Amino acid sequence: MTLRRRSWLAAAGSLALPGCARRDDGTLRFWAMGREGEVAVQLLDGFEREHPGLRLRVEQLPWSAAHEKLLTAFAGDATPDVAQMGNTWLPEMAALDALEPLAPWMAQTPAISAADHFEGIWQTNTIDGVQLGLPWYVDTRLLFYRRDLLQRAGIATLPTNWGAWADAMRRLHAGPVPAPILLPTNEFEPLLALALQQEGTLLRDGGRRGNFSGEGFRRALGFYLSLFERGYAPGVSNNEVASVWQEFGRGSFAFYISGPWNIGEFKRRLPASVQGRWGTAPLPGPHGPGASTAGGSSLVMFRRSRMKPLAWQLIEYLSRPAVQHRFYRLTGNLPPRRSTWALHDADGPALADDPYARAFAQQLERVRPAPAVPEWERIAQEMQFAAERAIHRRSSIDIVVAELDERVDRILEKRRWMLDRQATAASGARP
Repeated sequence: MTLRRRSWLAAAGSLALPGCARRDDGTLRFWAMGREGEVAVQLLDGFEREHPGLRLRVEQLPWSAAHEKLLTAFAGDATPDVAQMGNTWLPEMAALDALEPLAPWMAQTPAISAADHFEGIWQTNTIDGVQLGLPWYVDTRLLFYRRDLLQRAGIATLPTNWGAWADAMRRLHAGPVPAPILLPTNEFEPLLALALQQEGTLLRDGGRRGNFSGEGFRRALGFYLSLFERGYAPGVSNNEVASVWQEFGRGSFAFYISGPWNIGEFKRRLPASVQGRWGTAPLPGPHGPGASTAGGSSLVMFRRSRMKPLAWQLIEYLSRPAVQHRFYRLTGNLPPRRSTWALHDADGPALADDPYARAFAQQLERVRPAPAVPEWERIAQEMQFAAERAIHRRSSIDIVVAELDERVDRILEKRRWMLDRQATAASGARP
C-alpha cells in the first residue's frame, strides 16, 4: 500500500487536535481499511461469540484517509487497540514508538509461528529486530500472461530468467504482439521487483543514503529501460490505457506484472473466448526464478491500549487458518500462513490447488522486503519518477541514478540527523 505523504515528524507534530483524548469505556476498538473494513464486522462474529458481553467497535477507514487518521490519533492519544496497517507504514509507527512489541504475546500462542508464514512477508513486520506486526494478508507482483499468444510466437515454455524473457518478447514483438509487455510508467512496483532481485541494498549506510548508483540497481534499471528502448513496452501510464482487461483480452500485450486482485478481475472481465488462454507465473530473475515485492497488510497492537490481553486475542483470532480462509473467500486477499493455503471447504478447492493462485504461492516463497525506513514511500515514488523521465527523455543511466541518489539523500537528511544524534547520545559525547 503506497500513499504519498509529508515527513512523518512534521505530520505527527502538526496533527494534534483538541478533543482527541483517549476514551476508556471498556470498548475494544479495531480500525480496518478499505474492503477489509467492510467485511470485518461479519468476519468477527465468531470472536464475539467467544467473548459474550464484549463491547467491540470496528471503525472502517478509507485508505486515502487512513494514514493521516492514524497520525492524528497518535498525536491526540486516541489510537485504537488494534489496527490494520499497510506493512510499509510499520517503520514510521516504529519510529514514533507507537506499537506494542508482539514477541511476548506470541510466546503465549505457540500455534502462531514464523515458520508457518512466508519468510519475506514476516520480515516486513520486524523492525530493528522487534516484531511489531502480524501479517494479515499478503501481496506481491508476478506475471499474468497470454498462453495462446506465446504459442503463436513459437514459445513452448515460460521464461524463468531475463535472457529467455527478453528473447520471448523479441519473438512476440516480431510476430503476433508488437508491444508484448505492459509496464505502466506511473507504477513503481515492476522496477522495484527487478531491483529487489539484485544483490545488495537500495539504501546504504544504515538507511542514511541512497544506493541507486550501485551495480545492482543499475543492472535492474538497464534491463527495465531496454524493454522500452526496443519497443517491447509502450511508454504509457495506466491512465492512458482505457481498460487493462479489455486490452489484455484483445491481445494488445502478452505479459503484465500485477497482483492477486487481478485473478478475480480477469475471471470476471475477460471474454469467454479468452478464458483458459491466460495464466500466472513467477517473475523471471537475472539467472533463474526471481524475487518480487513483499506487500500486504498487518495487524498491530498500539502501545497505549488499555485492553492488551483482549487486543492480542483479537489478533490471534484473525490469524487462525480457518478465519484467514474465510477472509480470503470474502475478499480475495491471499493469506500469509502456509497452513491456510492447504484448507478447503464447500465453496471450492484448497487455495494451493487453484491454478492461478499457485504461482503466487511460489512467488511468495521468493519475496524481499523494501528498505524499512519511514521515508520509503516517498523514495519509491522518486524511483518511479526517475525511470519515467529516463523513458521519455532517453537519459543515460549514469545521469538517472546520480540524480536519484541526490533526491533520495535529500529525503533522508532528517533521518541522518536523527541517527547521528542518537549515536552521539549513546556514546555519551556532547551533541
